[in-house]
Amino acid sequence: MPVALTVWMYPVISDPRADAAYWSGIEEDFAQATPGVQVSVELLPWAGRDQRLAEALAGDHGPDAVLLMPDQIPRFVATGGLVPVDAALKGRLDRFLPSALDAVSQDGRIYGAPIYQTVTTTIYNKRLLTEAGVSTPPATWDEIKAAAPKLRRHGIALLDYSASDDASLNLNFYPLLWQAGGRVFATDGRRVVFNSPEGVEALTFLADLYRQGAIPASSMRNTNLLAGQALGRQRAAMGYWVVPADADLAARTWGKDNVLVGGPLKGPVREASFGAPGALAVSARSRHRAEAEKFLAFMTRSAQLRSLGRASGFLSPRTDVVVPSDSPYAKQYQAALPSVSAGEPHPASRQVMALLAPEIRAALTGRKSPAAALDAAAAAADELLRSS
Repeated sequence: MPVALTVWMYPVISDPRADAAYWSGIEEDFAQATPGVQVSVELLPWAGRDQRLAEALAGDHGPDAVLLMPDQIPRFVATGGLVPVDAALKGRLDRFLPSALDAVSQDGRIYGAPIYQTVTTTIYNKRLLTEAGVSTPPATWDEIKAAAPKLRRHGIALLDYSASDDASLNLNFYPLLWQAGGRVFATDGRRVVFNSPEGVEALTFLADLYRQGAIPASSMRNTNLLAGQALGRQRAAMGYWVVPADADLAARTWGKDNVLVGGPLKGPVREASFGAPGALAVSARSRHRAEAEKFLAFMTRSAQLRSLGRASGFLSPRTDVVVPSDSPYAKQYQAALPSVSAGEPHPASRQVMALLAPEIRAALTGRKSPAAALDAAAAAADELLRSS
């Protein structure tokens, strides 16, 4: 009897039919490449995944392997739900992006095998900038401050932003924090440090732009999606959190001659943007850990990284594998990879985001100063960390 593996996968490929067809092919290819082991890939929705995963990884009826994002790994490592998977990447570790491996590591061990890499960078509406007399796309904070009044005189916001509770701080506030030289958590993970002078500088930069109308009021409802937001509707001229698929969407809706894709935004200290690997992890409850590691090794081969990247639109987490792409912006996104950060994975990262997001809105709308807003969020976050 062949060993039967179960893998939980989420909609990495947006088209449901293409998603199902791709993983069906992977099941067949893996069975041929690994005699005696069969894999069943179960496609699950993103909605409710954290609770479902927590229950599965704590019980005996979960998957052998599962797709996780970096901010989920520390939580499940802390609860004993995952096992290290270093062996699945043996002999190939030096081929992966350092940021990708850092994102899936805890205490010097690797708990996820990266199978795709997300990346964000800056996108501009060339027509809006030109009409406002901005000849060079703003690539730094100072250039944004200088260009913002020119756009406002034309009734256009310069910078779109996403401040709703459904928006990830990894895509909105944290890149600015990193650009200013700040961090979310202290290096020991026992307290937050986003209320540092660097954090205040980043939030002050945002709040000043919002107060001047350089960030649209609609940002309070935004969720890091180009379609339907001011940027997508050509009511804002740039965004720094844009994924490759949204750049292609902008080309279709604005006209390709109006789309400019630049490098990650640069702050007072460095340029930085968000980008994270999707990684396969192995459940500590699996009775077939060795076979599950074989599947991880299979999915991190060059052929699979290229095929998944081609089907999903994501990039490769390996430096020696480039995903073929028809997008005219593929080179710009590939060039942004060295500047991406997967954030600061921590077991309480999502709870901390929930505490910080409303305080950022309070600072943007002037109900609190940036320093007071960050201090309030930090006090609540530190209390959370102490109690947990």
